[in-house]
Amino acid sequence: MARNEQLIRQHKLLQILERSRFGRTLNEIRGDLVDELGLTSLHTRSVRRDLEALQTAGIDVDSHDTGRGKVWKLGPTFRGTQRITASVTELLALSLGRDLLYPLSGTPFWIGIESFWSKIRESMPEAVWQHYEKLRQILYVRGTPAKTYRKQEGVIKTINRAIQQHRVVRAEYQRPGEPGPRQRKIEPYGVVVHQSSLYIVAAACEIDDRPERVRQFKLDRFRKAEALDEYFKLPGDFDLHQYLGESIGVFSGGKPKNFRIRISGYAATWVQEDPWHPEQEVEVHQDGSVTLKVRAAHDLEILPRVLALGPEAELLAPKSSRESIIRTIAELSRKYQD
Repeated sequence: MARNEQLIRQHKLLQILERSRFGRTLNEIRGDLVDELGLTSLHTRSVRRDLEALQTAGIDVDSHDTGRGKVWKLGPTFRGTQRITASVTELLALSLGRDLLYPLSGTPFWIGIESFWSKIRESMPEAVWQHYEKLRQILYVRGTPAKTYRKQEGVIKTINRAIQQHRVVRAEYQRPGEPGPRQRKIEPYGVVVHQSSLYIVAAACEIDDRPERVRQFKLDRFRKAEALDEYFKLPGDFDLHQYLGESIGVFSGGKPKNFRIRISGYAATWVQEDPWHPEQEVEVHQDGSVTLKVRAAHDLEILPRVLALGPEAELLAPKSSRESIIRTIAELSRKYQD
């Protein structure tokens, strides 16, 4: 079994034990895992190995003999007898991160953020918390869209469950410019957070060509989602981090292209202050201008940035992308001729 499947099962096992005050037998735990993860089969030996793996990791899980047999339950240290401690600067860092992740409100991920923040608040001495609140008044987070995913709460829960269970999802997906949503069947692989939006990395079932099957679907465009009783096998060589590694934004897949952009001395500082990619190369010229070299998987990761700089930037290569930006500029010119 793939390692990520074992981790998902062990995480669910912990959730089962957390809500069970008097513990669960191996058979009861097995039944809960099968029901909640949608598994077709699971042996109690696998459940025992998962419990032993949690113990090896230092998690307080123990077994006790009772009238209904041996039960497994969480020990007192896991139940929270150890206080959570944090300094004022650590509280500031956590609160800033919480603000940046606010667009996740309404998703299962936000529930964990809020739960952890509440535990910290309850554990802090009042004097420390008051000092933190005074310092927090001089820090403000801007630049995140005023959006949340509360309306898509049901959709993201369905997709998140389908990712864990490797189930095919049937969705109504509304692309921009189309008169209505289209029905799609996808194999969801993972979730990506990009610029305060959520994207689902998934294989489109209607596409046979494997390199072209994996796409990015924006969560905002899902109108409905249903996990089907159809299962898929995650490709053994697929790695989400590697898949997105060479991408500037959320677009990926296919062969990345090498882009070269000439940027004037006036705008060069902006590009150096806010890099487009960690591995970009900047060649500085005598007149203060620079040539930016960067790899990206899609024109949409580069062309809007070049256009945003107006006459201060010129896309030099690749040729196909340069021709695309020439057409865009010509169309803009025609629109503004009046």
